[in-house]
Amino acid sequence: MPFDLSKEAIDVKSVADEAVKDDNVLNELLDGLLSTKDVLRYNSFKVLHLLSEERPESLYHKWDFFAVMLNSDNAYHKLIAIRLIANLTKVDTNNKFEKLFNKYYNLLDDSVIIAGHITALSGKIVQAKPKLQKQITKQLLNIDKTKQKHKDLIKAGAIDSFSEYFENVKDKKKIIKFVQEQLKSTSPKTKKKAKEFIKKWNISTS
Repeated sequence: MPFDLSKEAIDVKSVADEAVKDDNVLNELLDGLLSTKDVLRYNSFKVLHLLSEERPESLYHKWDFFAVMLNSDNAYHKLIAIRLIANLTKVDTNNKFEKLFNKYYNLLDDSVIIAGHITALSGKIVQAKPKLQKQITKQLLNIDKTKQKHKDLIKAGAIDSFSEYFENVKDKKKIIKFVQEQLKSTSPKTKKKAKEFIKKWNISTS
């Protein structure tokens, strides 16, 4: 491999370009995700994340690799999978995410970092898969029914996601009610997001 992923500074774009041309390089990056060496793991993730954002079709055939990572006991592995899968939904022509839906959203019960990323990435998934809008909205509106210990905090991500597709929602009442309730949130971050949402969409607070 012409690149040393264990070095602090790498040219992420160059490695990504190489991975598109050479499956061996791509497989090295996938192996790097599972490494116990922080720099190697992080560099591998940076390259794969760039690919998932800019050239998702080059990673789609590795979907099952990331899906398996959702089962990991390692929080970092789960976080990687959550982020990459969200980016790959825009090229998910085989509806693999639909089969993974429950497993993905059951992770709202996981750590606050994992759950927070899921709520924040949900808007991106809805934009890629509009047919899942109602299902995903239901998951976000029902955060209080999860086992999550930091429910108020992860609602900030839900509000951001709602804002990404709010204009395309036919029945906006439940989302508006949810956001209005967060004006009394114990999380300053969530309360701020609620105020921003209400201002952006010109919603009455009375």
